[in-house]
Amino acid sequence: MNGNMNDFYEKYINSPDESFQYDTQDIQDNKIWAVLSYVSILFILPLLVNDGKSRYGRYHANQGFILFLTELVAGLANLAIGWIPFLGSVIKTILSLIIIALMAYGIFNAANGKVKRLPFVGQLFDIFNR
Repeated sequence: MNGNMNDFYEKYINSPDESFQYDTQDIQDNKIWAVLSYVSILFILPLLVNDGKSRYGRYHANQGFILFLTELVAGLANLAIGWIPFLGSVIKTILSLIIIALMAYGIFNAANGKVKRLPFVGQLFDIFNR
């Protein structure tokens, strides 16, 4: 069972840092845009700056877009169950904390020049990395 937990942890929570595959100058030049990509709709900024040529920026734009979609789904879930007394507010609080934690994780990695997927949701799809 311990092996299964380690596999789960490595696959969904602790993704490997792939920053060695990226140009260090690209990382340095686009850190601010990568950081901003985790703030709601601002995921679009790395795609607009430098005509979207920054591979590092596109990577974090993709992760930011996944986070943005996760925020939308959490918002819809809050609307659907938020009206339930006590349980609705507990679930709303938990979902909000999860979103904040994912946002902080993404911002921390982007600011430190890391290329790591967001836990749980980061591996869903790659749209801007092509």
